[in-house]
Amino acid sequence: MPDRRPSIERLLRPRSIAVVGASAEPFSLGNNVMSNFATFGYSGAIHPVSRRNDEVEGHACVKSIDDLPDGVDLAALVVPAGAVRQSIADCARKGIGGAVIFASGFAELGEDGIAEQSEIARIAREAGMAVLGPNCLGFTNFVAGVPLTFERIRPMTLSAPGVAIVAQSGAMTGNIREALRSRSLPIAYAISTGNEAVLSAEEVLAALVDDAMVGSFAAFVEQIRDPQAFLAFARAAAERGKPVVLMHPGRSQRSREAAQSHTGAMAGDHAVMETFVAAAGVSLVASFDELFDTTLLRHRYPGARVDGLGIVTNSGAVRGFCLDFCEELSLPLPLLKPETTAALEGVLPDFAAIDNPLDITAMGMSKPSLFGDSCAAMLADDGVDAVLLAAMGGAPKQVMAKWNSLKPVMASATKPVAIAFLGDEQPMPEEFLDEIRAAGVPFFRSPERAMRAFANIAASGNPVPLPQAVAPLAGEPQIIAEHEGKAVLARAGFAVPAGELATTPDAACAIAARIGYPVALKVQSAAIAHKSDLGGVKLKLTDEAALRTAWRDIDTAFAGHEAGQIDGMLVEAMAAPFPLELVVSARRDPAWGAVVIVGLGGVLTELMRDIRMMPAGLPAEEIERRLLSLKGAALLQGYRGAPALDVGAVVALIEALGRLVLTDPAIAELEINPVAVYPKGQGVRILDVLMSRRG
Repeated sequence: MPDRRPSIERLLRPRSIAVVGASAEPFSLGNNVMSNFATFGYSGAIHPVSRRNDEVEGHACVKSIDDLPDGVDLAALVVPAGAVRQSIADCARKGIGGAVIFASGFAELGEDGIAEQSEIARIAREAGMAVLGPNCLGFTNFVAGVPLTFERIRPMTLSAPGVAIVAQSGAMTGNIREALRSRSLPIAYAISTGNEAVLSAEEVLAALVDDAMVGSFAAFVEQIRDPQAFLAFARAAAERGKPVVLMHPGRSQRSREAAQSHTGAMAGDHAVMETFVAAAGVSLVASFDELFDTTLLRHRYPGARVDGLGIVTNSGAVRGFCLDFCEELSLPLPLLKPETTAALEGVLPDFAAIDNPLDITAMGMSKPSLFGDSCAAMLADDGVDAVLLAAMGGAPKQVMAKWNSLKPVMASATKPVAIAFLGDEQPMPEEFLDEIRAAGVPFFRSPERAMRAFANIAASGNPVPLPQAVAPLAGEPQIIAEHEGKAVLARAGFAVPAGELATTPDAACAIAARIGYPVALKVQSAAIAHKSDLGGVKLKLTDEAALRTAWRDIDTAFAGHEAGQIDGMLVEAMAAPFPLELVVSARRDPAWGAVVIVGLGGVLTELMRDIRMMPAGLPAEEIERRLLSLKGAALLQGYRGAPALDVGAVVALIEALGRLVLTDPAIAELEINPVAVYPKGQGVRILDVLMSRRG
């Protein structure tokens, strides 16, 4: 029987629910599920299934799934792992639309658990059942009042679109939900997908993207099973003005073992994922605090861009810290416009230095209106996209005085705003907390958290349309020799150095005579990835005698080498001296797509790990922006009187490399290392190539 597409609608918005394993025992899982329905005032039909109880929470029980009426939308399976498969089969036979499996003990336990989970998935798919779990917390639909979870949970009334929380981990689902609730954010859905035997996080997210009561998404996933489906969801969310904030553990995982290039070893799967989700407009965060804080700001200000932050404080020390921290975060602090400076000079004392960050001085204590006036002037500056007030709160009366000055400015602001009152756990007046929540102004207890959230917004660009790569050829990739790799590049239109493969010293000398001295001599073998490390490269050979000596030295070094058959030696024209070398590479990730990587070349590649990864197919202006974001980018732009280098030629090379890897199905990975970069107008030169191909 073929798989049928499951109806997520019946799962998330059920009109009738069966609770298999309902219990009258207080605080048991089966009782918690039933009790939540009363707490939420669930209006649909409830059918408890229990062999031991005739009634649970005022609802008459049936003894088995077979005794349920036809057409039940959803079954909550509060049963042990060993009873799940039969329960799913029984639900399928009764035509139940969806199921939530709470039990653990499946794929997370190894091969036997994987096999059992796969069988459950097969039964469900053949029946067209939408299944969450196993090993999940369930879900809560706050919009329709459906609390299908074994946690005791409080309802929430929504008057505006809320956040949809989707997490594979049940604990993280509850953690995010309560953290956002504490920040007074409306929550539309909180959904735990668990082991994802049938429904994945990306399928659930896609099912919510057109829900009018969803205004943004907060996702915690440890594995994105279908990257292309996730990217399609992210682009759809961006088109609808619904920000997506994602936390995806795995930064410390080992690099790809199959990567043969320097950059490939530095850019593992997690980095590839980061590259593509960022290009789809997703805010990727690295900590729980960032997840909560960035979701808060992105939900409050869904269409905002933060290319320049204005900061107001009442402390010179805080001002200095903000300068350092924003530089560390690459968060721009724009210079204030002359009219902004004039407006601030009109309200601040003469001894105040007008700058961004702005220290309004201790005068704010005696004249609280300075807080509101200064923030208003900052917000009026069209070079400032958002404003953060980072100040000492002080005693309750001082907190309220500051807030009363800030409230009319921040509550009506059309740009993102936030307040950070320092003091860690120093209590805030309840009146202030009530009013700032009602006003919807994001509130923090440390400026670091606010600045990180703003930096995450700044890093979240608009989705970039990307071309699709052709399907790769089958088979394992195999490294090819340098001369073969350069031939591939030459056929694709890349300018490669003049040179030929020689198999004898006499042939090498004839080639050198044709292309002209000085030349380089390089051993050629698909089994030698990094030949210079083994003495297989000789440079600046100026005449025939030097060439013959170099041939003899390389031949001796590789006599009996385990690499086996040597193809010969590449005789190649030497490049003119160049001021800078880069490394540029491209590779195909089987799940996410093709990426291009650029970084400083030579020993700096691995020493500084200063690389930028980007999806293949980016437009030239975006490639240049990322290239010039390298830490060492000043070397390209004329550092300390050196001539500016040919950035345009580097961009053109990266762009062409991206096109090649998108359109050649045989290429798995290639690295040009080094790329010689010459002064502006003089181009670049490809010096060495490492390539692996399929087929």
